[in-house]
Amino acid sequence: MNIFARFAQDESGATAIEYGLIAALISVGIILAASALGTNLGTLFNGIAGRLNVTVPGGAAAPSTP
Repeated sequence: MNIFARFAQDESGATAIEYGLIAALISVGIILAASALGTNLGTLFNGIAGRLNVTVPGGAAAPSTP
């Protein structure tokens, strides 16, 4: 009976699960922030690239991207 009482009072597994859930929430937050930042940076760089007047050697204009 002593084994069952110790098993019922053991909370180390619950603590590990709590830490796992916290780590999962933090990783989801990081993924969402990186995704939003990547989208914003892509838009910024595409806007800058659209404003640049780039020529290639030989005087021909560089092909534009849609």
